[in-house]
Amino acid sequence: MKQFKDPEFMGQFIDRYRDMRNLWEVKNPLYRNKPARKASLEKLLQFVKTQVPDADIKFVEKKIGSSRSTYRKELNRVQDSMRSGAAAKDVYVPSLWYYNRMQFLEDQMETRESLSTLPSTLPSTPAEASKDQPGPSILEEVEESSWSQEDLSQDEALECGTQEEA
Repeated sequence: MKQFKDPEFMGQFIDRYRDMRNLWEVKNPLYRNKPARKASLEKLLQFVKTQVPDADIKFVEKKIGSSRSTYRKELNRVQDSMRSGAAAKDVYVPSLWYYNRMQFLEDQMETRESLSTLPSTLPSTPAEASKDQPGPSILEEVEESSWSQEDLSQDEALECGTQEEA
């Protein structure tokens, strides 16, 4: 697999991947078209086989995934360093050699806003839970009736007594 990591080959692979917009651009009309995606992956596979003769579609998909993942990590580091209010000299400089080549993915890497699955009526802190709200607060303990062995024995005896009477 060393052949794949050759910077010249990897650069050409990334350039070919960039040209196949239906593999990475979510708004591309062919993005969800499985036959079109498969055809594009087959083209990439033919290119990869020049360096890795025993490669298959799964191999190409894994290489795309790992490249994107590595790029995403570097991008997040850069964005986090900018958000922290750091001076220009303190902004993280990516160490990934193909970072600039993969910048076409930057607008595809936006994280979606998460949605809460909790009902909005629940208090988020104990201070927000007030006495006039119906029902117990999330943080209040619910009392459980504990049954001792003695209680169970008495209940069993009562049960047996009522069965004998019948």
